[in-house]
Amino acid sequence: MSEKDFVAAPAVHNEKHVDQTSHKPDLAAAAGRRGSVALNIVENPLRRTSPAETVAEARAFAEANGMPEHAALFGRAAMVARDPGRFEMVSDLPDTERAALIYERDHKWHGSKMLWFSIGLCAIGAATQGWDQTGSNGANLSFPEEFGFILHADDPVSGRKKGALKDEKSEWIVGLINAIIFLTAGLIGAFIVDPLNKYLGRRGEIFLTAACLTATPIGSGFAKSWEGLFIARFIMGIGIGAKNATVPIYSAEMAPARIRGALVMFWQLWVVIGIFLGFCANVIVKDVPRIAWRLQLGSAFIPSLILMIGIFFCPESPRWLMKHGKIAQGFVSMDKLRANSIIAARDYYYSYVIYKEELKVASGSTYFTRLADCFTVPRIRRANYGASTVMIAQQMCGINIISFYSASIFVSVGYTPVQALYASLGYGAIQVVFTIPTLFLIDTKGRRTLCLITFPLMCIFLLAAGLSLLKDDGSPAARIGPVVLFVYLFTIAYSMGEGPVAFQYSAEVFPTIQREQGMAWAVCINNTFAGVLSLTFPRMTSVMTPTGAFGFYAGLNLIAWFMIFCFVRETKQLTLEEIDQVFSVPTKSYLNYELKTALPYFIKHTILRQNIAKPPPLIEKQHDLIDDMPVA
Repeated sequence: MSEKDFVAAPAVHNEKHVDQTSHKPDLAAAAGRRGSVALNIVENPLRRTSPAETVAEARAFAEANGMPEHAALFGRAAMVARDPGRFEMVSDLPDTERAALIYERDHKWHGSKMLWFSIGLCAIGAATQGWDQTGSNGANLSFPEEFGFILHADDPVSGRKKGALKDEKSEWIVGLINAIIFLTAGLIGAFIVDPLNKYLGRRGEIFLTAACLTATPIGSGFAKSWEGLFIARFIMGIGIGAKNATVPIYSAEMAPARIRGALVMFWQLWVVIGIFLGFCANVIVKDVPRIAWRLQLGSAFIPSLILMIGIFFCPESPRWLMKHGKIAQGFVSMDKLRANSIIAARDYYYSYVIYKEELKVASGSTYFTRLADCFTVPRIRRANYGASTVMIAQQMCGINIISFYSASIFVSVGYTPVQALYASLGYGAIQVVFTIPTLFLIDTKGRRTLCLITFPLMCIFLLAAGLSLLKDDGSPAARIGPVVLFVYLFTIAYSMGEGPVAFQYSAEVFPTIQREQGMAWAVCINNTFAGVLSLTFPRMTSVMTPTGAFGFYAGLNLIAWFMIFCFVRETKQLTLEEIDQVFSVPTKSYLNYELKTALPYFIKHTILRQNIAKPPPLIEKQHDLIDDMPVA
């Protein structure tokens, strides 16, 4: 997407906002020419003043915030931000700055070395969560025996076979040990993000949580009882929740809009790389059975240690510095993250202008009022609907029953423990391989589209895997193949849709003022339900049978699809500030358009292959309207 496609608009926080076209009759007329379905959106705040006034205000901004040497630069940057699609018409741009802007427009992946280093480091930190999930996966084959939860002979009373968990209490304890990191991540870790970010900054918070996630896996490996293992994982969960709520925000606040989805999606890529590396570690230590589970759990400290050391070399988030009144420092940080100072000044000044618009509404707010805004202010509530939907859908789809228990599932269908570890390794490898293409799809096809395509496929494949478990003709090999095949196909669909979307989408949809609270709530939803899933699955397979459990989650995939259709709005290639416009449309208007305009067009054009005109979009980008008019 080129710069000319950028939307420019301030934050809109309530339904009572003034008519969005009243101050621009010519724009309203242009909107009418485009069709009655389209809605015009709020103008770029920089267009409210004349070009001369825009330059003067930008220069005054630089001088008032300790950057007089950059006053001229911010003046030019303000003119570029005033009409991003026509920056070449800004007469006083030096040739070097004009060339930098053209190069940025024509080279989507252009960015500074510091940007790539910072995004990459945050992505490596994401591997901690994936590694721990799969460490637990492998450890489930041996730590229950260490603590006396496994039967060493058939039990004629309960009918449980040798190697199964002893009783219902054992099932709940094993489930609780697996689940506790997600329960504490969602219910505690996610909600300490705001004070940690406020006093330590994004970098400081990431360092602290990385230190926690370096120490606690090691502590897990040295546990002498299940209670000790439980405590270590309890603390680990707090660190995971705090990290999960901050690192995607930090990445989103650094990334340019045109590739923000792909850069922030490195988070998910490295989660699945962590899953794969965790399975690798499980296989590597399989021949030391007495301490295998200790090494499997303890090895998760490796990516956190890298994150803890590397974060010292990253700049602080420019938007966090801006939010805390450190304007000059924020620009220094932004300058490190952009390939040219004119690009940095443009992005930074425009972010500042939008931030001031938000402050007009949020002035005097506290932590709790900002959290309440996520449920009471219409624009933010709609974003919360979307973020909460993709987060809970990640658990509803059933992927984590594979991530947490794949080795146990494969053993139950006839694999030996070693074979189950290798089959799980294949599951991890598939997630890595099929997440990579989504790096290029998420900013072209879009977040919502990928989810709507893949959820029905996940339902079919998960149901097929569950039904394959019913085949029992005396030959375990007859059902091993189909089960593994459909689990792998399910994983491919997940990796190209919901997997990359959940955290990336949640990190970008909230306004700057409420971003920590909104992301904290989204992480709470995600991790709490991950904990519920992990806690209940051992018991669920006992009561419902594995086929029933798989069928249950297959049904939840369909429910998740309808939730995504209703509440998840597309945000591809929009700046963090511009996303406000997407959620300013009332839900009733949005669903009316989707059901009566977008869906019929999709059916006629894509399914029935009819050659019909594409309907106008629900939201017209203002620059499109302006492009229809003669240039003054």
